[in-house]
Amino acid sequence: MSQAPKTLRHYLQFTDFSAEEYGYLFERAALIKRKFKAYEKHHPLVDRTLAMIFEKASTRTRVSFEAGMYQLGGSVVHLTTGDSQLGRAEPIEDSAKVISRMVDLVMIRTYEQTKIERFATHSRVPVINGLTNEFHPCQILADIFTYIEHRGDIRGKTVAWVGDGNNMANTWLQAAELLGFTVHVSAPRGYEVDQDVAGIRSSESYKIFSNPHEACAGADLVTTDVWTSMGFEAENEARKKVFADWCVDAPMMAMAKPDALFMHCLPAHRGEEVEAEVIDGPQSVVWDEAENRMHVQKALMEYLLLGKL
Repeated sequence: MSQAPKTLRHYLQFTDFSAEEYGYLFERAALIKRKFKAYEKHHPLVDRTLAMIFEKASTRTRVSFEAGMYQLGGSVVHLTTGDSQLGRAEPIEDSAKVISRMVDLVMIRTYEQTKIERFATHSRVPVINGLTNEFHPCQILADIFTYIEHRGDIRGKTVAWVGDGNNMANTWLQAAELLGFTVHVSAPRGYEVDQDVAGIRSSESYKIFSNPHEACAGADLVTTDVWTSMGFEAENEARKKVFADWCVDAPMMAMAKPDALFMHCLPAHRGEEVEAEVIDGPQSVVWDEAENRMHVQKALMEYLLLGKL
């Protein structure tokens, strides 16, 4: 039977860890990635089991967590709301108490942040946010790691966020405040970031721009996301019209620094939120970014279960 660690930690939003802990995680992810590339075994989680619970479908989240856990020597149980009691009448609290007695770690990809918080409150094991409507911490963990790989320390740099003020934007703001960089946010009116949802204490780490080209001026990294996130499909056609000027194209990238990177958490819609010449161009690091989800999540799972090694 799974035993709760001495100090139970969850990873539900980016602010759950300190800047010092992120420094360790990025170093650890780099080590784990080097071992992966060299085909060196790294099995610190032998006999540990990860439960993955999906209320929102996913490709990258499932593959990165599942492959990552196997590469750490552990095993995986995959659950959806269709084949578990989460999609029926059992209270979340009861599901948490039962599942966390049988596994060592739980990753949940769901809708409301309150749902994952309720689960974590009643879990005996660490819970990881694989995505909620409000936050996507594992993705920003991967994005920052990718930036560090290509350009070094992100402290003092400028990230331009172009598009919907969604879970990704919220998490970028949290990361900026914690790690000492600045985010330029440009979203259409009515789709701005909500500072209260993001939980930001001040506005010193981000600036708002109504013009996306101005937001990209002097940026070290330009990043975006789909205009219509999962769960908002009914708004798709309306959003296409409103967001038309927020497509990251070559002129927009030209506003950023010459060596600026482009990122996108994927899946991408070429011709909507980004033009093909940008996402498939020389400044794009989206494929490294996607792969790095797996490496940073391996470091994260190892840290939650074993602490610093």
